[in-house]
Amino acid sequence: MLSLVRMRPFQSGPGPLSPGSRAGLGAALALLAIVSAVELADGRPANYIAFMVGAPFLAAALASWRIVLGLGVAATALGAAFALAAETVPLPTAVAVACIALGTAIAVATAAVRQRQAEQIVELSRLASVAQQAVLRPLGPQVGTLSVAARYISSTATAEIGGDLYEAVDTPYGVRMIIGDVRGKGLDAVRLASIVLGSYRHVAYERADLRAVVTDLDRAVARSVGDEDFVTAALVEERGGTLTIVNCGHPPPLLLRRGAVIPLEPPAPAPPLGFMPVVRPRVERLEPGDRLLLFTDGLGEARRDGEFFPTADRAWGLLGHGTVADGLASLETALVEWVHGRLDDDIALVLMEYTGSRGVATAAVPSWEVGAAES
Repeated sequence: MLSLVRMRPFQSGPGPLSPGSRAGLGAALALLAIVSAVELADGRPANYIAFMVGAPFLAAALASWRIVLGLGVAATALGAAFALAAETVPLPTAVAVACIALGTAIAVATAAVRQRQAEQIVELSRLASVAQQAVLRPLGPQVGTLSVAARYISSTATAEIGGDLYEAVDTPYGVRMIIGDVRGKGLDAVRLASIVLGSYRHVAYERADLRAVVTDLDRAVARSVGDEDFVTAALVEERGGTLTIVNCGHPPPLLLRRGAVIPLEPPAPAPPLGFMPVVRPRVERLEPGDRLLLFTDGLGEARRDGEFFPTADRAWGLLGHGTVADGLASLETALVEWVHGRLDDDIALVLMEYTGSRGVATAAVPSWEVGAAES
């Protein structure tokens, strides 16, 4: 979804200098020192002071406008000192000093514009982070009888804008979870993801049958998208130790049990939300300690040198230890290392662990049989 852009504003007030400001200041001071050394070694008249105009421009690329102004003033003063050291000041030397002053003014204006734009980006990113938290609420650590953790891994180091979504709620029909992936990226994908999550948070409490939840979500998507837009999704329900899964064109969840990794493929394929999917539930009986990994297709597409990340082969070793949060942290570390930090798509991960029944006296039947059981 959305997240904070990982960059720091340039230092514009008192306080420690940012790394960018320190780099710009260092490069500019080095240039002034080199030009001054050449001038001193060459003697009179001042032949090289025009090169000092580069100092404020070097600083303008990285440092704040205040630092650029200070360096420009220093460069102008230093150039004037070399010029006045001669008995007479030739016209080219005077023009060189004037060019340093003019270059300083241009560099200060450039740095001010760049700094203002960087601060605006940081502010917008902060608002985006708030929006992300409103759309993707934190999960866990406990939802009903399940220990739950979730992570969102961005495909870029600068932003996390995509359409991956997840949610887990404890309803009268058991703990229900959804994971989905909106086609495309950007604000349109975020808008559709928020629509799906908003609808899910309502109908998950209202519909006894997961298939009815799918129908409601499909209608919400169809009302909000174009002909080529869709949302892949997997819906999971845990009720009294019985796990029910319906899948709408989404990668199948992985069940981790006693060292084995079992892909929970659907009984029959179904299209994504937006294409009127007709789903058939898959039902599994859970054992205490079982873990279930839900993920978006970015995990299956992560590769290096054409070789895909071996999710199924490494799932137990990465996810079968510690808490569910520990497991996801290990998976993220291994994944980022595998692709050398370069992902092609965002990835949403949800890991749950069944900790045992709450001892409810009612019969443990999946949601798609609730109506039959009550009739």
